[in-house]
Amino acid sequence: MVDAKMLNKITSAPGFIAALDQSGGSTPGALRLYGVTESDYQGDDEMYRLIHAMRVRIMKAPAFTGDKVIGAILFERTMDGHVDGEEVPSYLWNKRGVVPFLKIDKGLLDEQNGVQLMKPMPELEPLLVRGRNKGIFGTKMRSVIAQADKAGIAAVVRQQFEVARQIIGQGLMPIVEPEVSIKCLTKVEAEAILRDEIAAQLDKLAGDETVMLKLTIPTVDDFYAPLVAHKSVVRVVALSGGYSTIDACDKLSRNHGMIASFSRALAEQLRVTMSDAEFNASIGKTIEQIYAASVQKVGAMAAE
Repeated sequence: MVDAKMLNKITSAPGFIAALDQSGGSTPGALRLYGVTESDYQGDDEMYRLIHAMRVRIMKAPAFTGDKVIGAILFERTMDGHVDGEEVPSYLWNKRGVVPFLKIDKGLLDEQNGVQLMKPMPELEPLLVRGRNKGIFGTKMRSVIAQADKAGIAAVVRQQFEVARQIIGQGLMPIVEPEVSIKCLTKVEAEAILRDEIAAQLDKLAGDETVMLKLTIPTVDDFYAPLVAHKSVVRVVALSGGYSTIDACDKLSRNHGMIASFSRALAEQLRVTMSDAEFNASIGKTIEQIYAASVQKVGAMAAE
């Protein structure tokens, strides 16, 4: 059974979810954006130490509280890390009022039928138990859709919901994330197939089974409104997908019932060389922009 207080926050509180879950493959790019190049560190351990330091800076920023940031998705190493001597999930919930989620997928298989399925997760059950024991509320897992291939998209959604049922069985809330690439040349068609496949899987869930959805901002405004309204969906969140903060916020502001779960768009203005005052001011401004797009449905440019 999921934590009732956390569920209430995620279900009804105004705000958005921060994605602090870049893993091995995407960490170098996140660090480069932050102003840390590959020549600044040696090996994975040093790389992960630097990205953790960046995430701690974000989590400790005055604006990063449950007033506007209702949840945060963590990489496994971040979950196992500490902030001021306290484990990250506990720090987020007890000190910041932010609900902790855990990224559980192990990356993607090579593209087939226009999609990339998730790699096998043989250690999933022990990871879920460990996460739950650390105070994790829910999980997130990502697949990628590159083409409007019905068989491929059906396979992605089927795999996502199979794993979601395992997660529900461990008393955690799954975030199902079948990302449609913003580079997809048939994005509108892919989104139509995806919406139908997700709806079909949602209809198969038992009455006490619920999920969250993390979706690319659709080309057609409010296209996912039927999924937002589905009885088995706790909340629908949007990924930034490579859009800039301004573009992501402007697109999100036109989609009602969707809130942000941005990664790159959350951190794109942050630099390692910033003073604490500059850093806090920058992340504070970005949080205001993303909150406005998520809750007030005001685009970033209008919010300036």
